[in-house]
Amino acid sequence: LCCECGQAHPLLDNHLYNFQDEVDDELICHICLQPLLQPMDTPCGHTYCFKCLENFMQEYNFCPMDRQKLSFQQCHKSSLLVRNLLDKLIVLCPFKAECQQTMQRCELEAHLQNRCSGFKKYKSELQRKKNPISKGKEDPPAKGDTNTPKDPEVPSGGSSLVAESSGAAVVSLGTTEPGLVNPAFEETEEGENLPQRTSLVAETTTIEIHREDPEEELGMRIVGGKDTPLGNIVVQEVLRDSVVAADGRIAPGDHILEVNGVNISSVTHCQAVSFLRHPGPVLHLMVLQEKGFSNKTAQQDPTATNREVIHVTLVKRDRSEPLGIKLIRKTDEAGIFILDLLEGGLAAKNGKLSRNDRVLSINGQDLRQGTPEAAAQIIQTTESRVNFVILRQPGVQLGEPVEDGSTSNSSSSSSNGGSPVHHRRRPDQNHYRRKSNYQKKTVAIKKEPKESLGITIGGGRDNKNKLPIYVTSVQPIGCLFRDGRIKRGDVLLSINGIDLTHLNYYEAVSALKSNAASHSVTLKALEILSLNSPEPALDIREQGFSWSPLWITWLGLPSYLHFCQDIVLSKGNLESWGFSIVGGFEESKGNQPFFIKTIVPGTPAFRDGKLKCGDEIVAVNGVPAIGMSNSELIPMLKEQRNKVTLTVVSWPGSLV
Repeated sequence: LCCECGQAHPLLDNHLYNFQDEVDDELICHICLQPLLQPMDTPCGHTYCFKCLENFMQEYNFCPMDRQKLSFQQCHKSSLLVRNLLDKLIVLCPFKAECQQTMQRCELEAHLQNRCSGFKKYKSELQRKKNPISKGKEDPPAKGDTNTPKDPEVPSGGSSLVAESSGAAVVSLGTTEPGLVNPAFEETEEGENLPQRTSLVAETTTIEIHREDPEEELGMRIVGGKDTPLGNIVVQEVLRDSVVAADGRIAPGDHILEVNGVNISSVTHCQAVSFLRHPGPVLHLMVLQEKGFSNKTAQQDPTATNREVIHVTLVKRDRSEPLGIKLIRKTDEAGIFILDLLEGGLAAKNGKLSRNDRVLSINGQDLRQGTPEAAAQIIQTTESRVNFVILRQPGVQLGEPVEDGSTSNSSSSSSNGGSPVHHRRRPDQNHYRRKSNYQKKTVAIKKEPKESLGITIGGGRDNKNKLPIYVTSVQPIGCLFRDGRIKRGDVLLSINGIDLTHLNYYEAVSALKSNAASHSVTLKALEILSLNSPEPALDIREQGFSWSPLWITWLGLPSYLHFCQDIVLSKGNLESWGFSIVGGFEESKGNQPFFIKTIVPGTPAFRDGKLKCGDEIVAVNGVPAIGMSNSELIPMLKEQRNKVTLTVVSWPGSLV
């Protein structure tokens, strides 16, 4: 049986599918009389399967329908809209006896490979036949199961069950904004994009965290902030046995929007840490959780009572200019909504669209029951004027047009069809990456042989994040406290000429102790001096927090102190890599690092478990990413069909 469609057919023939409903005649190939696969358009206006047309043209030189003269080179792939409609056709799992699930046609291969018990049993039986010696060692079949799977057949009544979602958190169809890998679309052998899911469902949830000790840490690490390419505050890790872990509702990848009613979606990293470290018995958090892709049929349009209908027109300079809008679907309401506006994009500069606006129509096309893909398709094919009709809840404030570059770049997909956002150069533009300068210092002190250095350290290359050695405290005893030049947070480079940058923790402790026994000690250290004034809230008493440098501090380290690791991801032909990225070179901001922004459950990146939100991508398959724009890095990632090697630097998020 074919591993992609689960049915028997000659290797070079089209795949076979059992469709749940009768397929419209407009979507049928008139050579094989089956729903189109890899549809190709002829100049005379007819559409056929790629393989059907290719085979036909090897013998004939005319169109099968109207017999007009034709060559295969004149034909081209059908529009993305047609291909999406075809791949969204609902099919039945061919293993009726063991599996009654239905799914979109493009999802069948992933279903067979990862979730179908019938196909799994079929493969096990094949393995037994190939290796009869191991037959007796296999687990016995479950009660009621037969030893061999039944032949695939069409169920009489198709189940409405939908295969589990494993797509990546990307909304708009083929809309790869600057800083985004659109992992919901992977190129096929013919170079076309196949949709893996319908549309992204994101849910905003209010969570109350209760603490018996008001000063107990929450137990999670965060990354992001408006002073980084990530924009939003993102949960990187939830620590085991912590308050947040015990609650169980917050997970890595969640975006924290509010803390105790204060909007932190566009604050600096340090400010967000301060808000989240604020003591109290109850903490109210509003988080955005991307739930994956929904195949549910949209419900009837709810009443729009007490809402305001607004007309907004955006004018593109050319067809390829992006609007910079992130669109989503919600679990509890039909239609599509604006989740975010990309800084520097046309919509943000216009200032009339707002987050949480519901899109009723675009250019006169009704989208009340629409999807983000449909909206993106309309926007991408519009030459100039894009007319929105939106529905707004009363009291929602309009965002001001972006002029100073202070708005967070927190969007994960936009309606730009893969084109970069062309920012206009603005004076005094702040870089997303915190500007820092490094002060190397050499501290030479005379001391008594029995006098200790009086410091504690953290890090080490045996640490989970392979950190350099840094000072966690300077005790009020010892020669370094008296000298005053070594401070908490300094990165130690060497002691008496012994390099500390490649040592593990215990090796560094041993080196410091052995050299502290001499009459003189020479320490070389690195102090990161932020150009911004320090956040006063971070200088308060630690109140039980185990001190470690903030995530944003690590970003300022020089590259020779980075510890790079290779992460190898593998996937099937129709799977997504399952992550999105932000950052890269922009004319108005210069070079920015690429960061992992989202990792979607069920995808290769999630299953591998090594990649984390906030990780910095240094190279792809050995090719350095520094200096690249998104429009250069994204195609490189998409070109990798089944395997990709990401070289990343992983810094621990700030502990709150």
